[in-house]
Order: sequence, then C-alpha cells, then structure tokens
Amino acid sequence: MRAVPTSLPMNQRFTPGLKPVRAGLVAASVITGAVIVSGSIALAANSKPSLGLDKPQPLPITAAPLASFTKTGGATAPQGPLVWRGGIVLSAQTDKFGGYSGLLVSADGRDLLAISDAGGWLKARIDYTGTRPTGLSSAAIGSLVARDGKPLRRNRERDAEDLALMSGSLAKGEILVAYEQKNRLVRYDVTNGAPGLPREIIAPPAALRKFSRDGLEAMTVMRGGPHKGRIVAFSENAASNNRHAGWIWIDGKPQPMNVVSRGGFALTATASLTDGTLLLLERRFTIFEGVRMRLRQIESAALKPGALLDGEVLLEADMSDEIDNMEGLAVHTAANGDTVLTIISDDNFNRILQRTLLLQFTLPPRAGS
Repeated sequence: MRAVPTSLPMNQRFTPGLKPVRAGLVAASVITGAVIVSGSIALAANSKPSLGLDKPQPLPITAAPLASFTKTGGATAPQGPLVWRGGIVLSAQTDKFGGYSGLLVSADGRDLLAISDAGGWLKARIDYTGTRPTGLSSAAIGSLVARDGKPLRRNRERDAEDLALMSGSLAKGEILVAYEQKNRLVRYDVTNGAPGLPREIIAPPAALRKFSRDGLEAMTVMRGGPHKGRIVAFSENAASNNRHAGWIWIDGKPQPMNVVSRGGFALTATASLTDGTLLLLERRFTIFEGVRMRLRQIESAALKPGALLDGEVLLEADMSDEIDNMEGLAVHTAANGDTVLTIISDDNFNRILQRTLLLQFTLPPRAGS
C-alpha cells in the first residue's frame, strides 16, 4: 500500500496537555518511527514482521465485544441504510498478528480467512451470540508461500491486499489473492480454511507491470450478475484526474474502467453481491480528522469496460465511531436471508495506536427486490 495510515486513537489515549492531533503525531513518530508521506502517516517498511512460518500455528485470540457502533454509546445505528449487527476488538500475544488487509467469510458466516500485507494469513471460527459476533475460536496463522512451498520473504513480494473465492468453499476450493508493489494475482488451493500452494500467477494489467507501490489494492471475483465469475480490481489511490484505475477481466484479458474519486478517499477493498452489485470499501486519513470509512455500492448494469463508475453511499463513519484503518470486506448470506457485510481493520502492526476490529452490518433489501 502506498500510504499506510495510522489512525488517531480515542481521546483518553492522547498525551495529557497536548492537542489530539499533535499528540497522535508525537506518539506515532516516537513509538513506531512513522513518517509523513503524501499527507498520511506511513509506517516504516521494517515495521511489518516477516512471519516466515514454515507450518501453521494455532493462535489463541482475545475478543472484546463492542457495545455500540458509536464510541459514545448513545446510538447503535450507523448513518445510512446499513444496520449494525455488532463488532469485536481482536488481539493476540504475538507480533505476527495484525495487518489484515483482505477478508473472506464462509457462506454460512461461521468461518473467516484473512490475509495480511506482511504475507500472512489467519483462519478462525466466528463465534456468535444470536446474530452478534462475540469472538474468534479455533484460530491459526500461517505464511503465504511461493511455488517451492517456502514463505514469501521479500517485502515487495508479500504485500497481499485483497482476496476472493474463485471456486468451491473455504473448506475445499480455490482463492485469488491480489498483491501490491510486485503487482500480480495469485490463485491458491484452500483446504480447511488455509491457503496452500499457488497454482497460477495472473499477470497484472500492462499499466502495472512495472514496480509500483500503488497497484492492485481492491479485488473480487463477481458472485453473480452479467459478469459472474469475472475478476474485478482497482488501484488504491486516484490519479490526477480524480479517478481510480480499474479493470474487469473478460476472456482472460483485463479491460480498463475507472471509479470516480470523491472526497479524497482511497479504495481498500471490493466485494460483490449475488445479484452482481459491487461494493467498494474506502478510507481517508488526515492529521486533522484522523481516519474515516465509507462504503459505496455500484449497480451491476454500470459495470462494463470503459465505464466511469460511481454509486450510492451506504455508510460513512469517522473517529466518533468504532472504526480504524478498515481494509478488508466480505459478504455472506445469513440463515434468515440477511445480506451481511463483515469488515476488518489493518492495525499496521501498531498495537499502541491502532486496533484490529471486526465489524458486521446488515444490508437491507432494496425496494422492489
């Protein structure tokens, strides 16, 4: 990722006597060695651990449920059509936990697979009380591997940013992982929720074949609609024309399209619904506001080569809400038919100033659907 934002923490975490923004900068620079890049606070590259796990390891995870989507607790409903289901703050006693930038949730909503931009993966069972997520159990972590079965080690090769299910299920199927910096799409076998050996490397669009730190950030495989089974991917940051570069793979070839950039938000993830609707997860960070999150939806009919995409805002949240650097997005259908969105945050391996959050929302059916 080109600019890795360090979100400013809750007011009670600020250094006494300092203004919130200034305190956040001091803490970030002193504790993490952060530097300012393109208006964002970016962590030094060596702050991401090299997992180097030759074998998966079980990992106990502590989960603290969130009482409300707002930090004040005065209301539980977000602004927009989405309905808050619940969320948890996740932590573990290892420096290998964190940095999660891509997310998949099983069809029944019970299992998850997350990837990190340090080249790691996390699989776990989501525990619920009713419809509210309350914890993760049976968790394990491992390293994404090269064709020789050894963990990816070079920073520019292990910057995994998004993933999608290509076929089958998390129990036994195939997933696709999008890598930034050394831009590429890699198809992996997945068994019992864990990625195995890579089976295919798909070259990036021609515009991204050179080394780039602003490449394949958001990617999905369409779950339905006229483009079912096709790959869709976008760049993180907008170009000077205020458009995010995007592509849709048709007959195995990436065809260009663009997304309108609004309000300086970066694209961090994308996912699709079974009717072909495309969801975009977006993030913005400034030293004055901290971090913001936004979700947009794109109608399936708008998705085609050469298109300039825009869409309805489903949710916009800021530091008054329980958010962080939200990077991973997954969709599943609950047993009662609800469309459930699950979002995970990338803490940049910066546990003092940031958190790993797992949030869930219901997307109500649209009128006439």
